[in-house]
Amino acid sequence: MSDYRDELRQKIAAALRTLAAELGASEEEITPDSVQLEVPPRPEMGDIAAPMFPFARLLKTAPPRIASRVTELLNAAEGPTCEQAGPYLNIRLDRPSHIAGVIGRVLEDGDAYGRTKDLAGTRVMVEFSCPNTNKPLHLGHLRNDILGESVARILAANGAEVRKVNLINDRGIHICKSMLAYRTFGDGATPESEGVKSDHFVGRYYVRFNDWAKEDSNAEAEARDMLQRWEKGEPEVLELWQLMNRWAIEGIWKTYDRTGISFDEVYYESRTYLSGRDEVLRGLEQGVFYREEDDSVWVDLEEINLDKKVLLRGDGTSLYLTQDIGTAIARHQDWPFDRLIYVVASEQRYHFMVLFHVLKKLGMEWAENLYHLAYGMVNLPEGKMKSREGTVVDADDLIAGLEDMAVQEIKDKGRESEVGNVPATAADVALGALHYYLLQVSPNKDMVFDPRESISFNGNTGPYLQYTGARIASMLRKAAADPDNAALQSTEFDPALLTGTEEWELARRLGDFPDAVAQAGRLYSPAILAGYLYDVAKTFSRYYHDHPIAVEKDLPTRAARLALARAVSQVMRNGCALIGVPFLEVM
Repeated sequence: MSDYRDELRQKIAAALRTLAAELGASEEEITPDSVQLEVPPRPEMGDIAAPMFPFARLLKTAPPRIASRVTELLNAAEGPTCEQAGPYLNIRLDRPSHIAGVIGRVLEDGDAYGRTKDLAGTRVMVEFSCPNTNKPLHLGHLRNDILGESVARILAANGAEVRKVNLINDRGIHICKSMLAYRTFGDGATPESEGVKSDHFVGRYYVRFNDWAKEDSNAEAEARDMLQRWEKGEPEVLELWQLMNRWAIEGIWKTYDRTGISFDEVYYESRTYLSGRDEVLRGLEQGVFYREEDDSVWVDLEEINLDKKVLLRGDGTSLYLTQDIGTAIARHQDWPFDRLIYVVASEQRYHFMVLFHVLKKLGMEWAENLYHLAYGMVNLPEGKMKSREGTVVDADDLIAGLEDMAVQEIKDKGRESEVGNVPATAADVALGALHYYLLQVSPNKDMVFDPRESISFNGNTGPYLQYTGARIASMLRKAAADPDNAALQSTEFDPALLTGTEEWELARRLGDFPDAVAQAGRLYSPAILAGYLYDVAKTFSRYYHDHPIAVEKDLPTRAARLALARAVSQVMRNGCALIGVPFLEVM
C-alpha cells in the first residue's frame, strides 16, 4: 500500500496540472515529488499543509490564487477536506478513516512497513570503518561504523541495492611504526602471553613508538626505511607485517561482531596501492599530472581553486590518495555502482575533493557519482582524544563500561527477575545506548559523547526507546493471556473509538514513518529516524500513562487501543532496526 502522503501529493499534483492546463502553462515540472507537505504550526489549522510558493514561477500566478483554485479542485473530488490559508493548502484528514488505514497498513506490512521504492533500481556502495592495523577501534570509529551501517540499512529500506565495503589500511608509515617498536621492544611477546586482546596489543606499540620518537631522533628515519623495505618485499619485513596485521584484524573483527557491524566486501590497501600507482603513472604519460625535480608526481588543482597535490613521493612510495585512486577504480570494476558514498570524518574533505577531481582527470566518468558523507568529530566531556598519545577511548573498553552501567541500572530498578538473562540484556542495552547517542546528532556536527547520559533509561536515549518497546511487548503478552482474549480476537476493530488527542497524534506519526525513512535516505541522515522514534516513544508514553489499554473495561475500546499499541510496537521495531538499536521484548 502507498503512503498517505504519497496519495496526497498525487492528488495535489493532479489539481496543479489541471490548473496549469487552464492557464496554458507547462505541466511537465509538476510531479508528486515537487509537492511539499508540512505539519501546520497549530492543530486547528489542519492536519497537513502544502505551500504553493514553488509553483508561482511555473504558473506565473500568485501563490494565494494557486492555493484558491487547487482548493476548489480538491474539494470537488473525493478525498480529504481542503481549506485555503493564504498561499497554503490546509488539509483535514478524515480521522477514523486515516487511523484505520494507518493501523491496517502497519499490521499488514509488518516488518516491511516503512519501506519505499524511492531508490529502486539503484546500486549504491557504502564505504565505512576503514581502520588502520596499528591500533584498536576507538570511539571515533564507532560513530563511523554505525553511521555507515545505518545509512546502508536506510538506503536498502528505500529500495536500493546496497553493497557495504571496508578498506583495511594495512600498509604505510603508521603501520611500520608499530612494527618497528615491536621489533625493538617486544622481546617476543604475544597477545596470548600478555593476556591482551590482539588489536590492543598492537596498539600499545604504536603508542610506544611515539614515546620513543620523542627520545630518539632516528626513530622516524628507521620507520621510513622499513616502509621502503616493505615495498621492496623484503621477506623479514613482510613476515613481521603479516603477523602484526593478523593480530590487529582479528581483534578488530571481534569488535565488529560485538557491535553488529558487517560488510559485503573487504578491500586491503596493500592489494590496491600498486594499481593506484600505475594509474598515476598512466596519467603522467598522458600529461594529466607532472613530475617535480625530486621525481615526485603532482597534480595541478587550479581547476577546482586549489593549489597542487603530490600523488607519488620522489622515492616512488605511495600515499593514501594513491591507493584510494586504485581502490575506487577496482570497486567500480568489481561492482559497477550508481553511487559510492565514503563515510569519512569531515577533516578529510580536502582529500576527497582531490580524489574525485583526480579520478575525473583520469577519465572516470562515474567519478561524478562519488559522495563524501562527512561527519563531525566525537569528543569526550573532558576533551579531544589523541590516538598517538594513547588518550583515546578504546571501543571495547567503552562498550564494557556501558554494559556494566546497564547491569547496574537493571539491578537498581529491581528488574533482574523480569529480564532473566541480565548480561545479555545489558549488552543489548549498551549497544542501543551507544548507537542511538552517536546517531541522534546530525552527521555533519561535532558531538560530545557522555557515557552516563547515553545509558539513562529516561530522556532522549536508546534505552528509553528500548524500554518503550519492552513495555508494549509486556502489555501485549498480558493481553494475550487475559481470559477475555478470545472475545477480543473476535471484536471488530473500530477506529472511531480512538478519539483522544494522543491517539490521533500516534496514528498520524505512525503514518509518517515511510516519509521519515525516505527523508533519512535522501539526506543520508539517521538522525532523522532517531528523532522520529523518540517522538513516537514520548507520545506513546503519555498515552500509556493517561489511558488504560490492556485493562480497559469496554472490549471494543480495548481492542482498538491494543491494535494501536501493536502498530506502535511494529514501527518502533522497524525503526530501531534501521539505526542499530536492538529491540527488546523484556527490559
